[in-house]
Amino acid sequence: MPTTYIIDSIKFVQNFLVIKVDGKEYFFELKRISEKLNAASEMQRNLFKISPSGYGIHWPLLDEDLSISSLFQNL
Repeated sequence: MPTTYIIDSIKFVQNFLVIKVDGKEYFFELKRISEKLNAASEMQRNLFKISPSGYGIHWPLLDEDLSISSLFQNL
């Protein structure tokens, strides 16, 4: 069973995805985690859905999904 998280916030700062998970903020360089997010417009980036379990994030306009566990492997 996948690990679940509490995703407090998601935002984009310059070329980084900034996620606050379980009370701690993490920065991920877009070009390292997703070509689609790196090339996306601000509108495309800001339209996302967090899975109810906190397992991951989905960007419907980009057809992109990222799991929190896989993001943590990039730290």
